[in-house]
Amino acid sequence: MLDTTETQTPLLSVEHVRKVYATDGKEVEAVRDLNFELARGEFACLVGPSGCGKTTLLKCVAGLLAPTSGRVLLDGAEVSGPPKKMAVVFQEYGRSLFPWMRVYDNVEVPLKNARVPKAERERLVAEALDAVGLAHVPRSYPWQLSGGMQQRVAIARAIAYKPEILLMDEPFAAVDAQTRADLEDLVREVWQRLGITVLFVTHDIDESVYLAQRVITLSMSPTVVQKDLIIDLADARDQLNTRSLPRFIELRHDVYEQVQRAKRGQGADAPESMAEPASVD
Repeated sequence: MLDTTETQTPLLSVEHVRKVYATDGKEVEAVRDLNFELARGEFACLVGPSGCGKTTLLKCVAGLLAPTSGRVLLDGAEVSGPPKKMAVVFQEYGRSLFPWMRVYDNVEVPLKNARVPKAERERLVAEALDAVGLAHVPRSYPWQLSGGMQQRVAIARAIAYKPEILLMDEPFAAVDAQTRADLEDLVREVWQRLGITVLFVTHDIDESVYLAQRVITLSMSPTVVQKDLIIDLADARDQLNTRSLPRFIELRHDVYEQVQRAKRGQGADAPESMAEPASVD
């Protein structure tokens, strides 16, 4: 994992991003003024109330949606389309994988599109499958695998061509609790092993605190950053011990409070305290 404590040029910069949609002849402001940066090798989670604009923001960052104003910079260059240095993993892995292709071929697709030589493709696919624990099933079809294994294939495909930044849009929402825990640990392992930057969207507050170095809480739409919280837990984490730490409980309480304040249209400094659940769907 890379050291993000040193002063350095951000890998990703979101600068005054605003997005307005035209609906039934009216303008609807979905995102008002979003600003944040990610350093190289950093892991950040985005959370917020349902409908607050998390996916809209992610699409703007990925170059899939043009902001109405403001800009997104990746490595100093303005994003105007899907960047080659970026990969995206979506929630609906079943739709993102080609069921008629074997696991190996699914992972190889972006490398073929990038015209990577065959020998290099073979090496990169093998490394990606090994990184996600699927080196034993390269000849299987996605429909022969469990949901968790299918999402591992999607992650392998995303990391195969060595992106600098990985965007993940609620990638574990469709799997069971045990599989979700396993995939959370997998993503942290891949992040530490490859030193990539991760921007992870989730509704699950516990998940955000467990995974990230920072949790960026968004307000209700029209969206701004409600709070940018440093997660000062040790890098070495596990599902049982980390989640039982007093500091973990304090941090999840803080994130939950911010989400509740966002729902009520309150700023980060508004006083409020309440018991919290694990997610905010």
